[in-house]
Amino acid sequence: MRNNSKVQLGLVAGLIAFLLSGCFDSSSDQPDLELASLSSAADQVSGDDVLIGLEGDAATITAEKDNLEFWLNDARIRPVIRDGRNGPEILVAGLAKGTNRLEMHHVDYGPLSDLTLTVHSVTGPIFSGPQQYPFVCTVTTELGKQPLVDTAGDTGFPVMDGSGSQIGLSKDCSIDSYVEFVYRTTGDDWAPLPIDGTRPADMATTELTDGRIVDFVVRQERGTINRFIYSFATLASVGDEADDAATENWNGRLLFHFEGGVAIGHTQGRISGRALEAEVLKKGYAVIYSTGTRTNTHYNLQVGGETALMVKEHFIKRFGVPEYTVAIGGSGGGIQQYVYSQNHPDLLDAGVPQYSYPDMVTQIIHIGDCELLEYYMDVTDKDNAKWQTTTNRSWLVGLNAIDAYADPFAGAKAMLGYSTAPGMTECIPAWRGLTPLVMNPLFGNARNQELMQPAGVMDSVQWTHYDDLRNIYGLDENGDPRTLFDNVGVQYGLGALRDSNISKAEFLKLNAQIGGWKQPSEMVQEGFPFIGSLADVQADPRKFDPWSSRNMNLSPDGTLPASRTEGDLLAIQAAYDSGMVFDGQLNMPVIDWRHYLEEVLDMHNSHQSFSVRQRIINKMGDAGNQVIWFTDTRPAVISDEGEPEPREESNPTWAALDVLHDWLMNIRANPEQSIADNRPAAAVDTCYETDGTVIAAGDDVWNGILDAEAEGACTARFETYTTSRIEAGGPIEGSVFKCSLKQVATALTDSTYGTVSFSAAEVTWLNEIFPDGVCDYSQPDQGRPAG
Repeated sequence: MRNNSKVQLGLVAGLIAFLLSGCFDSSSDQPDLELASLSSAADQVSGDDVLIGLEGDAATITAEKDNLEFWLNDARIRPVIRDGRNGPEILVAGLAKGTNRLEMHHVDYGPLSDLTLTVHSVTGPIFSGPQQYPFVCTVTTELGKQPLVDTAGDTGFPVMDGSGSQIGLSKDCSIDSYVEFVYRTTGDDWAPLPIDGTRPADMATTELTDGRIVDFVVRQERGTINRFIYSFATLASVGDEADDAATENWNGRLLFHFEGGVAIGHTQGRISGRALEAEVLKKGYAVIYSTGTRTNTHYNLQVGGETALMVKEHFIKRFGVPEYTVAIGGSGGGIQQYVYSQNHPDLLDAGVPQYSYPDMVTQIIHIGDCELLEYYMDVTDKDNAKWQTTTNRSWLVGLNAIDAYADPFAGAKAMLGYSTAPGMTECIPAWRGLTPLVMNPLFGNARNQELMQPAGVMDSVQWTHYDDLRNIYGLDENGDPRTLFDNVGVQYGLGALRDSNISKAEFLKLNAQIGGWKQPSEMVQEGFPFIGSLADVQADPRKFDPWSSRNMNLSPDGTLPASRTEGDLLAIQAAYDSGMVFDGQLNMPVIDWRHYLEEVLDMHNSHQSFSVRQRIINKMGDAGNQVIWFTDTRPAVISDEGEPEPREESNPTWAALDVLHDWLMNIRANPEQSIADNRPAAAVDTCYETDGTVIAAGDDVWNGILDAEAEGACTARFETYTTSRIEAGGPIEGSVFKCSLKQVATALTDSTYGTVSFSAAEVTWLNEIFPDGVCDYSQPDQGRPAG
């Protein structure tokens, strides 16, 4: 025993001496490598796999990658390791829903790094809350595919086949992903690639950004992610197999194509040709798309952002990490770029918002005024000849108003004794019907809602924007979605009063009689032209209601002030907190392009680009991340039928992508500089002729819109209009739902009314109209969170 003890002591002493000699120093020799999730945030993994990268010195990664072992939930795994653009990419499969622990060990040094992964179903949700049911599956009509049967059962709804037979229960409209190959013909069409591997005689070729000439063949993968239909489109080659994820013709640039429209959910949506955007595919871009990032499907941009993250995640797992991700998309597709940049800074690297708005929800503020004001001018104040001059109506609505387009219901209005004008404001052709779509639970619908099963289930849905976002806005004490619209204290026509376009008496009457909207729970179904026919009106003139006046709060006797609408502060605050309001935080470079449509009374009015810019300035101090381009697309002539005859226009979107590429390369080369400081010379405010010829370019071309400078060259060429709330004294950024209030006495002494003075009787009347005070736009929105 004593001899053994001496031996043991000798071994210990020798080991200590060896360690002290520095011949074995684990702290200095252990590789400094860390695991990082590449395809998504570690807590937002969807599906059963994840793409992992290694963080550390490039030389160390190269030297040690073959000495690494991986363990998932305490079991040794052998993931697929492939070469990525920025080093090894490790595809780890076999994840379970919930919390997973991934470890990386070194064969000599043991554990090096670990990563906790939170895994969600590929059907969602991740963070958007309870999903909508009932939900219309459109994969059958859109793709010719039957939804996978969900045998779990109790939360699903019956899915019927083409003969009307029930085939099972599906709550998520899921299908297995599948691949088809198409090619671009020499006639600029898409055609299916022959399955026998032959090369069609009419196949076009294309030049990639690296100068190579290749066949224009596209692999399109489609399936369902987060319940919506997705598409991945990448260049391929004749002879590729469906399960190939070939990348040799991919230039590394990923384009996310968002789309616009207006809808209120409960449907899987429709897929469009934008999923195969030939103008970028031909250069080697990959294009990703989802019906869940199309606002014609829904306007819940929390769900949309979640879907965008998941779609990009699954593309990366299939094809690898892109050099960068850029977005294009018009209207609601442009809104998504601003909102997602704010809410999900790692989703996009740059964007081209086309004919955009800063967001959708703040459009409710002034568009909710449209019919209130149109009804006032047509009916309440019908004897006032001022409203029979079309352009005068802009004094109240702010939006453009011209004679070139006749109100389609002018004859009916005249027949029924209402006022009318030779033309229209933008409110009528562009926005009519959207107020009830936001507010009236009896009016809206989802495409193919008749497919909802069992019969009658769709009657339980409140078909409004408010209900579409019930997870965000919350529910009131009656279980109804909380609402946003508010016009308490709004002084309609304030600008017209100050400019002497309307008298004090007219201003007071307007604000006493304008009223507001009933709460959704109090609303009734719409009249004609939304519901019914002209024949119904001829039989019963009361059914004529293009203003939705049956759902307005109007004066009880034509004299007493009509009740205004009070928005729900919790809903307004939630709109800010959830990021549904673009608050000006722009985390990427954008080129905001707009085709000028004011003269055709299009809803994509041009002041919106500057509303965005002012919000960015308010939040970030300057708007160096945003460039504004306009193209003149005014119609050459108006036809005898009152329709514009459009001119063929140049679309600078594709040039904008090249400018953004240079911008992003500058950022990569000079990471210490700001986004604005990395702007290339071509990234400058510009306006164009219809054919693409530059009218003017430079930092001063839009002067006079957001400042007191003399009009810039583009400002002078492209007139911008306002909104009802700007005409009421509000700011151009248009993001005040519920104004802070000041007493009428204060407004009378602080220049609110300019040079206009009121008599004692008029002051009394002002106080009766505005018992709680009038809007003080120098103060923040009452619903804006502090800070």
